[in-house]
Amino acid sequence: MTTFDFNDGNGPVLVHKHPNGGGWVADTTIVADTAYVGPDACVFGNARVSGNAQVFGNAWVYGDAEVFDNAQVFGNARVSGDAMVYGKAQVFDDAQVFDNARVFGNAWVGDNVRVFGNAWVYDNALVSNNAQVFGYAEVYDNAWVTTKTCSCVW
Repeated sequence: MTTFDFNDGNGPVLVHKHPNGGGWVADTTIVADTAYVGPDACVFGNARVSGNAQVFGNAWVYGDAEVFDNAQVFGNARVSGDAMVYGKAQVFDDAQVFDNARVFGNAWVGDNVRVFGNAWVYDNALVSNNAQVFGYAEVYDNAWVTTKTCSCVW
């Protein structure tokens, strides 16, 4: 019986190393064998990672978040709350996707971006630098958002 403290306020929890990548996975999560969880990545809480999704680098997926299809979460990225990342979307660098936010399609969210609330970033959209997308905002199609706050529909 192995335990690990993710420093999320829940103390040490039962964990195992994911068979495809060797990252820490809490026993309370659902992580498919087809998914990849890299050696320094963590999946905990009630999170789900499925399909061919990849979580690697120092990335964390936690809370009730879901990452699936061919999505990638990497670098120091965090996906949490009830957020979902799917399709071929990528969340990377120090980006955070949380609350009920969605990142999907071929969207890229990177750098120090925050996507939260009920915001959606999708299609071929790119959100970078220090941008924040929140509320009921939608960034989609081929839109690029950088270094500004977006709480509207684009």
